[in-house]
Amino acid sequence: MADLIIAAPKRSRSTLRVLVGLLLCYGAPAWAREFSADLVRTQVGTAPVPAGRLIVHGDNVRIETPELADGFFLIDGAKPAAYFVRPAMHLYMDARQSSRLTGWFVPVDPDDPCRQWQAMVRQAGGADPGDLRCERVGEEIIGGRRLIGYRVVAGASEQFLGWIDPTDGLPLQIKTRDGDIVSVENIQDAPQPLPLLQVPQGFRKFDPEMILRQVRQSDVWVAPPE
Repeated sequence: MADLIIAAPKRSRSTLRVLVGLLLCYGAPAWAREFSADLVRTQVGTAPVPAGRLIVHGDNVRIETPELADGFFLIDGAKPAAYFVRPAMHLYMDARQSSRLTGWFVPVDPDDPCRQWQAMVRQAGGADPGDLRCERVGEEIIGGRRLIGYRVVAGASEQFLGWIDPTDGLPLQIKTRDGDIVSVENIQDAPQPLPLLQVPQGFRKFDPEMILRQVRQSDVWVAPPE
């Protein structure tokens, strides 16, 4: 057996290096991709309209929307956390339930997406995330990409239908129970500067609870009648 190993050592070492390289490649995190894209919303009976901009760098996502043009959302899927940043005021705050987009477009495990979606519901302070479950509905070609579909259900009611790109774990289309669709389109694969997807240094976190506590301690506070 030892003679067989010694017979072709160079080829064996070369083959081993190739196999190790392939294993490292396919063993890398599924969502290490970087790209920018457009968000497009299609409501029932209407034509598609722009819904914002998406920037992705691994687990970090930035969402810009026309409704909140004075700021942008940042998602850190690893924590998980979601913030709304207002550059003009040098402030940021927890996104909470200010936008459904931050709960949808977070990198997930294509084989078990409920774990990340539950985590985003939990950090947003929404309904009990333990009630959330995901039912795989199959695969479909959407926008030229093979996507995996999951029906997300809470209790007895469907929340949304999410279609996930298995190559990077990011949902590329969400269909609500009302039939509205938000899609990720015009994807441009290119390196994205990580600082664009992080809270800028020196920004102060706005805490509405702290403001409320200060008001309660002031002379202007009037306690509600019991």
